[in-house]
Amino acid sequence: MLRITDLKLPLDHDEAALAAAIVARLGIAPHELTGYSVARRSYDARRRGAILLIYALDVDTPRAVELLARLQDASHPSGSKVLPTPDTTYRFVGQAPAQLRLRPLVIGMGPCGLFAGLVLAQMGFRPIILERGKAVRERTKDTWGLWRGKVLTPESNVQFGEGGAGTFSDGKLYSQISDKQHYGRKVLTEFVAAGAPEEILYVSKPHIGTFRLVSMVEKMRATIEALGGEIRFSQRVDDLLVETDAAGTRHVRGVALASGEGIRADHVVLALGHSARDTFEMLHARGVYVEAKPFSIGFRVEHPQALIDAARFGPQAGHPLLGAADYKLVHHCRNGRAVYSFCMCPGGTVVAATSEPGRVVTNGMSQYSRNERNANAAIVCGITPEDFAPYGDGPLAGIALQRHWESQAFTLGGGDYEAPGQLVGDFIANRASRTFGQVLPSYKPGVRLGSLDEALPRYAIEAIREALPAFDRQIRGFAMHDAVLTGVETRTSSPLRITRGGDGHSLNTRGLFPAGEGAGYAGGILSAGVDGIKIAEAVARSLLAAA
Repeated sequence: MLRITDLKLPLDHDEAALAAAIVARLGIAPHELTGYSVARRSYDARRRGAILLIYALDVDTPRAVELLARLQDASHPSGSKVLPTPDTTYRFVGQAPAQLRLRPLVIGMGPCGLFAGLVLAQMGFRPIILERGKAVRERTKDTWGLWRGKVLTPESNVQFGEGGAGTFSDGKLYSQISDKQHYGRKVLTEFVAAGAPEEILYVSKPHIGTFRLVSMVEKMRATIEALGGEIRFSQRVDDLLVETDAAGTRHVRGVALASGEGIRADHVVLALGHSARDTFEMLHARGVYVEAKPFSIGFRVEHPQALIDAARFGPQAGHPLLGAADYKLVHHCRNGRAVYSFCMCPGGTVVAATSEPGRVVTNGMSQYSRNERNANAAIVCGITPEDFAPYGDGPLAGIALQRHWESQAFTLGGGDYEAPGQLVGDFIANRASRTFGQVLPSYKPGVRLGSLDEALPRYAIEAIREALPAFDRQIRGFAMHDAVLTGVETRTSSPLRITRGGDGHSLNTRGLFPAGEGAGYAGGILSAGVDGIKIAEAVARSLLAAA
């Protein structure tokens, strides 16, 4: 089978045009094209009004061997290439022995823990998954309790519970990670098996949305259980049991739960979310090697989705193949900071994402339809461990910084989980806002207008204030006066890394396998799922070597 890449056609082409383009590119007769499938479809919107679809296609023809030999290294005026179709089949690294002395533990059931548990179960290792939050539907009720009733459940919210923080997000399933072994294909294939639309296998920026994710997570849980895995909800891990051998090497020997129960294990996957602050503190106290890492802080910005659609797609805005438009922006500021858009949610809402009482945190969420009035994105400023110094020292100082500004946002919002906000025009002009204009904020429990000058460190305020007019030069209307900024976005990624070696084990604690976003090895649903698969393989290799 051949793969043709970068084959371009007009947005409104018909199916016959695609087949004709394949025939023309390969130089074959129409009857020699025996079949094809779309491996990937994206678009080129650089010329508004003349948007092109870009295809990668897997093609069946009896002349495949001959054509590959002739065309694989040949250049083409269109830039398209002819290559062998890659083998994306996932292959397990092994199967569990009939007798397994101790079952592996997986702590956390976000995308990383979910895929670590699933792959371990598929290999026959019957993992035990410990999730501090509730099952996804109970968790959804608790999350809405904050959004609609201003009642926070600290162990069941946007951050904690089955499905992880990704459940209440845009459900984006794309990433910039290098994936030469096609782990991402395994993630997407499992999602389709759990009920995701098949289009996620080929569209360039696949997404699912919260409501679909809920049912998918439940189906994946059922698969793990059917394969012998065990999932325990409302089971917070409060301690790690570690022994040091005669050679001075530290080994995991199990965990202690908040309930007082202890579980014996020699293989523990740490699939924590980036908000498991109490667990980070416990790990540090137990001597597990952790280090501070950079992350970003900022605000959520909301515009009319129609404005973004028009700016990106022009007269072709609203085309069903294009959907709601997104954007990706970056500006390098005079003070040396970089400000960029993050986690852009077309046709979505801004949501309350705190997991601790007395703090306000924002995030973005969309449904599969992406049909809400507003577009939103985080506009964030990069910070490094050198910026953590005013808040403490050591690897946990980034957490202290987050808590400081989240508490400040709680105060500025009036102390009842409402968020502080400001119109973009007023923020740029450095004056407080009094009334909303065209854009009404979507954040629940509500937005209290005023000034955001005291909501972030001075360097971040200055950088974002400079960046917004610069972004307006890329997307006309981005700095519109009554676009709304809502604060604060502090949990863009983990503030620390639980460092691991090349074999997946913690740098200084054998049997402990840090993974996913909380450990600093992922940034989104797809990359977290991929890392979960990788760490499941590392656990399997270790278990098989010890068998």
